[in-house]
Order: sequence, then C-alpha cells, then structure tokens
Amino acid sequence: MTEPPRPPGSGDPGNYPPEPTSPGLPPSAEPPTAPLSGAPGLAGYPPAGGYPPPTGDQPPSGGYPPAGGYPPPGGYPPPGGYPTGGAYGGPGGGYANNEDKTWALVAHFGGAAGMIISGGVLGWIGPLVAMLARGSQSPTVRAHAVAALNFQLIWSIVGLVGWVLSCILIGFIGVAAALILGAVFGIIAGIKANEGQLYRYPLSASFIK
Repeated sequence: MTEPPRPPGSGDPGNYPPEPTSPGLPPSAEPPTAPLSGAPGLAGYPPAGGYPPPTGDQPPSGGYPPAGGYPPPGGYPPPGGYPTGGAYGGPGGGYANNEDKTWALVAHFGGAAGMIISGGVLGWIGPLVAMLARGSQSPTVRAHAVAALNFQLIWSIVGLVGWVLSCILIGFIGVAAALILGAVFGIIAGIKANEGQLYRYPLSASFIK
C-alpha cells in the first residue's frame, strides 16, 4: 500500500515553523554586540577605557590644586613672618624698660599716698625719691618725677599752712583742699603714666625744671 501524502512539515520532525522575527530587524540581522575599544558606544557614551587624557587646562580629579599650592590658612603670614618679641614694645608707652615704668608710677602714686598718710603735707617725698633714684639715668622718669614733685610741693605747702592756721576754721579748708587735690590728681597722673602718658598737673608751679 502507498502512504497518503502529508501536509507540508507535519511528518518531518526536523522541520519546524520559522520563528517570528522582530518588526524592526531583518531576519538575517545579528544582535548588537559591545563596541570595540575606541569606538563610540550607544547613546554617545565613549567605551570603557576610551576617555581622552586630561589636558593641562583642566584641574586634577576632584578640582583640588596640587600639593603645596594652598595659600596659608586664614591669611596668616608664613612661618617666620611674625614680628619678634621686642617689636611689640615691651613695657610700652615710651618706657625703655619695666624699671623706668615702675619708678614713674612711684612718683605719681607715691605722691598721692604721701598726701593721704600725712594729712596733706608730705606728698612730695614719693616724687623726690623717684627723681633721685632713677631720674639721672632715665629722662622719662625724670620728667614724670619733676611733674609730680612740682605739683605735690605747692599743695604740701598749702596743707602745711592750713595746719598752722588750724586754730581758726579757715585752716582746715586749706588742709582739706591740699589732701583731696594731692590725692586725686596724683592717682589720675599715675593712671596716665601706666598708659605711657605724661600727665600735666593742673594748679601746679614750676619750682624744679
């Protein structure tokens, strides 16, 4: 007997219907592969390892300057650029050293203390001691001592006269004036001397040059 004819492809186990293809690709097109090194990739991205080396106009990675290119922090001068210790003036105020400043303060504060302790008659002792001890070695100390001595001398005389006339009430007015003015202006002059200024005493006389 003869076998009846079969439909095409139904009896041959190796004949399968063709697989459907994508609408945008021809049947013979191959799937895309990764581009070779140096060739442009998909969507305009360069391939791995294909970036050009940075040029001289571009900063290094991260945008930081190279090592050693930073300015000093906070605008401070470099090491060694600060003035030395002597440039700050030491005792300051025109004094050559701390000893001169100490004797200038003795002249003014000593005069005020002498007026308070003695009741207005011995304010000249402190300035006189300062002038004799340091005045010949330091013109600055001598200037302070002479200014204080001239002022305290005149008001010590007023105080002494006031004590002599204490038998009448007007004498106590002179003592009080000498005591208060000698102490107050002596303290003010001492504060100015501590700041490096030579105080001009009011109501003074130039007995000593």
